[in-house]
Amino acid sequence: MERGKQLNAAMEPESLMSGLSQKEAGDRLKDEGANELPASKRRTIFDIIKDVMREPMFLLLVACGLTYLVVGELPDALMLSAFVFVVIGITVYQERKVERALEALRDLSSPRALVIRDGKQARISGREVVRGDIIVLAEGDRVPADAVVISCSNLLIDESLLTGEAVPVRKMEWDGKLEKCLPGGDDLPFTYSSTLIVQGHGIARVLSIGINTEVGKIGKSLQQIEPEETLLQKETGGLVKTFAIAGALLCLLVIAIFGFVRSDWLGGFLAGLALAMAVLPEEFPVVLTIFLALGAWRMSKHNVLTRSMNAIQNLGSATVLCVDKTGTLTLNAMSVKMLAAGGRRHTVDAKGGMPEHFHELLEYAVLASQKDPFDPMEKALKALGREHLASTEHLHGDWNLMKEYALSKSLLALSHVWRSPSGRDFVIASKGAPEAIIDLCHMGETERKKVMAEVLAMSGQGLRVLGVARAIFKKGELPSSQHDFDYGFVGLVGFEDPVRENISSSIRECYAAGIRVVMITGDYPGTAQHVAREAGFRNATQVINGAQLERMSDAELQMVISKTDIFARVVPEQKLRIVNALKANGEVVVMSGDGVNDAPALKSANIGIAMGGRGTDVARESAALVLLDDNFASIVKAARMGRKIYDNIRKAMSYIISIHVPIAGSAIIPVLFGWPLMLFPVHIAFLELIIDPVCSIVFEGEAEEKNIMGRKPRRKDEPLFDTRTLAWSALQGISALIITMGMFLIALSSGRPEGEARALAFTTLVIANLCIILSTRSQNRTALEMLRVPNSALLYVGIAALSMLALVLYVPFLQGLFLFAPLSPWEIAMCIAAGALSIAAFELVKMSRLWKHRGQEDATGG
Repeated sequence: MERGKQLNAAMEPESLMSGLSQKEAGDRLKDEGANELPASKRRTIFDIIKDVMREPMFLLLVACGLTYLVVGELPDALMLSAFVFVVIGITVYQERKVERALEALRDLSSPRALVIRDGKQARISGREVVRGDIIVLAEGDRVPADAVVISCSNLLIDESLLTGEAVPVRKMEWDGKLEKCLPGGDDLPFTYSSTLIVQGHGIARVLSIGINTEVGKIGKSLQQIEPEETLLQKETGGLVKTFAIAGALLCLLVIAIFGFVRSDWLGGFLAGLALAMAVLPEEFPVVLTIFLALGAWRMSKHNVLTRSMNAIQNLGSATVLCVDKTGTLTLNAMSVKMLAAGGRRHTVDAKGGMPEHFHELLEYAVLASQKDPFDPMEKALKALGREHLASTEHLHGDWNLMKEYALSKSLLALSHVWRSPSGRDFVIASKGAPEAIIDLCHMGETERKKVMAEVLAMSGQGLRVLGVARAIFKKGELPSSQHDFDYGFVGLVGFEDPVRENISSSIRECYAAGIRVVMITGDYPGTAQHVAREAGFRNATQVINGAQLERMSDAELQMVISKTDIFARVVPEQKLRIVNALKANGEVVVMSGDGVNDAPALKSANIGIAMGGRGTDVARESAALVLLDDNFASIVKAARMGRKIYDNIRKAMSYIISIHVPIAGSAIIPVLFGWPLMLFPVHIAFLELIIDPVCSIVFEGEAEEKNIMGRKPRRKDEPLFDTRTLAWSALQGISALIITMGMFLIALSSGRPEGEARALAFTTLVIANLCIILSTRSQNRTALEMLRVPNSALLYVGIAALSMLALVLYVPFLQGLFLFAPLSPWEIAMCIAAGALSIAAFELVKMSRLWKHRGQEDATGG
């Protein structure tokens, strides 16, 4: 009833003439709120810091620092505290950078609006539009709110943001009876917030604003979908907990052994502290957070903004990429592809000319368009006309437009009446649906069938076909109807929404990476199939449309979805069903889109990617990633970078396990066997100065593996460390431990002083550490090969580590602090050889595996 009252009020003359008063508008704005879409609450710096500090891994990092502070290890406490602030700083900077960038993109939900208030036109911010406002609609404007059309002329609106349909729809004046309905279809008197006016003009009265618009209703449903915690977060948290418990137990064990066996509680406390420092995994939270934060920063350099760090982790396991057709695979910009006239066809080629035979067709198609068009099809016609008719008599810049006949429900064609400066007659140009042009030309059955056969042939190529006709009218009073002109058929124009230039190569790269591409569109099946073939889809033959989808149960959909790559004529709820069905089949789903109709599916998908340039606020708020350049290729770049980031996280974590084994072993074995202590807290702190930058800088900046997009996605449930990876890392660490303790034991057995034995073992451990770094840099290339792959951070860390080692070995003050004795060049060489020996066996295994793989490639011709 209320809706009916609003519609009736829209037709009152006083409302149309004067609109609301400024006072009435101000009161309604205060009472009903601003005209804004529902959006996520803006996160302040304090919100971001609070979220970061609630992470269990950060709490552990802080706890480690406080532990060191309590026991008096101020340098270690300060170092860990510095890590906390650095990581928080990086995260806050990145999050705020993303938030600011997204705020800059928020231009669709609240466009500028032209309203009539107090009888005068006024340009206001879209957020100030209120219910009951009279708004003026013109080409190029975005509709600021849901409204009913009071009057209009040739009004066409692009509602693809809501419906997914690329072709604009006609609007008619309200008949005083029709109730407000959902968007979609021609000849409706309702306009909808955030849709784009591509042609004509009109006046409308606002019915709904903000959350009560069709855009807002979709936005409200998004709050019901909750994000999922990633496997990487769970696994890393468990790993940290395990190491922390093990470290605490071993620390207590060492203290007890020293106290009860040796009666040296102070030495036991120092040994236990050293062991705790060796085992406590403060690097794990640092690696995970810094890698993801810096990864997001690096992705932003490639026009991909990260709204959720989880998305970076999930990208490497993505198996299905669901894309919308309009604006994602295509440019959402019509271009003239084919002309047909007089039984001949001409395919438009950017590099080729145009035969004279088709000049008349293009001439009248241009005359039937606006002088300064906004509609993409009319823009394409004008551009083609300027290119091919500029030096001919077929372009008429000096002609005067006398009258326009708009599209109507009964006749899907428009006509422009022109008069030349010296002409005595009117020239009429008409274009529209082929059936309407056939009707205007009063064709016979034979000619009609011939034209429609041509239309079907062009439509079969995925083209949007318009007919063109012309007429001459003697000067006098122009008729009220287009049917009163004596039209002659000129020909047909076929428009194509071209696919993006790099789509084919990007889709091929997806297939090579084991990522299936699925098109979900509101467009027609024929058009979808044509675009799929142009884009290089593997399966462009099988299509499921929205009506078929509606009849399927969820179980039936799960069965057919594995062999169907094209879904056409679907509505928003069905897009969400498709994504959920894929997820139910165990797929890791990436969903890209730019319209409001994509938003629920974007949020439900494992990774939602919104188009930043043309996408709506609702889509961007729902997505985990935002593409600033609206380029499909950037999705593939994001997937590549996601795999690289995950690879490097795994390498860093593997290195942490490998290097902690010899450090922890060197701290506990002397205790168990009654040997002199090899490592004290100062030695552990020294090693941490190498380990920490390696974990947070060296591996983060490591180049991607060869053929990174040539391997299948990892399983969603695949752990960061499977049994094989854990065993490999542990064995590397055990090898370094054996070499290090062997050097220490041999030195002691040969009668060398304790300081010299400690210096030999420690130098060997530092060299082994550097060798493990080189070996861990790649699983596909040997350490010697990786020496030729530049990594400036590793170079700096290596130089710094060796320089610091030289200082502690040969500067007397530092020798005393580290309890070392100086080493001879021969002893240094022996340490280098021993350190390199620790990874020799693993490098041989790696080389053997690589040779076997290359042999298989040669045998298969790969």
